[in-house]
Amino acid sequence: MTTMATPTQSTPDTAPAYNPKSESIGAKRAKSAIFHAVALILTAIVLYPGLWMIASSFKPNSEIGGQNTSLWSNNFSFDNFVTAMDGIGGVSTLQFFTNSLILALGAVIGTILSASVSAYAFARINFPGRSLFFGMMIATLLLPFHVVIIPQYIIFQQLGLVDTYVPLLIGKFLAGDAFFVFLMVQFMRGLPAELDEAARIDGAGHARIFGSIMLPLMKPALISTSIFSFIWSWNDFLGPLLYLNTPEKYPLPLALRLFVDQTQSSDYGAMIAMSVLALLPVLVFFLIFQRYIVEGVSTQGLKG
Repeated sequence: MTTMATPTQSTPDTAPAYNPKSESIGAKRAKSAIFHAVALILTAIVLYPGLWMIASSFKPNSEIGGQNTSLWSNNFSFDNFVTAMDGIGGVSTLQFFTNSLILALGAVIGTILSASVSAYAFARINFPGRSLFFGMMIATLLLPFHVVIIPQYIIFQQLGLVDTYVPLLIGKFLAGDAFFVFLMVQFMRGLPAELDEAARIDGAGHARIFGSIMLPLMKPALISTSIFSFIWSWNDFLGPLLYLNTPEKYPLPLALRLFVDQTQSSDYGAMIAMSVLALLPVLVFFLIFQRYIVEGVSTQGLKG
């Protein structure tokens, strides 16, 4: 009996199946790589001036600017910091730091006190003309500071307050910074009105509600205001330039100008070294309190 061999049927080679998921993963990785590369480049561009300033503070004056394009110097030295700490114009650097600290802390205290009280009035108290006054306050944000420079200077000069810190601080204690008032008003409007109603039922007045309820819940807004107020006052140059005439009262921004002499050689190395030192308090202040900026009211006191 003969058996017939059945021919084996060969299976054709099958191509790998198309997987759209793997392609999407590869596209996402490529986009992520491009995004991080661009972010690193932009970060390097933004940080380069600060890196150059730190590196130049350790260079001699002959290597700062001019044809020298190298970032680091072989003549590494702390001489610029020694010169900067010795002071200039017969005034020590410690005095300049003290003056800046007085102005910055005074600005923080004045802004916190005046802006928080004004914000509570706009956000929680119904009085005639509240919307009108609030709109007028917001309108001052559109008014350039340079428009009121001359009238303000004339007023302070006639009052005999030029060459004092009063013109630089009095506006902070009178809620002169409309931006911070607006910031706190918006924050208070986000707090539940039931808190005020419950406090009034218990017999609390506006002073008790503000001090015992609002202020503890406003911690993120208060910290944010403190940070920005401190930095703006610490870096302010135009205000002290207008109202201060005595070098012993100069803050750091004006003290830096003393190192640049148009008639003689300027000590740019010491000026840059003092600039680096002037950045340290602002950096420390920001690093300590920056986490409060992003904290919401839900983490402050509304938990049961």
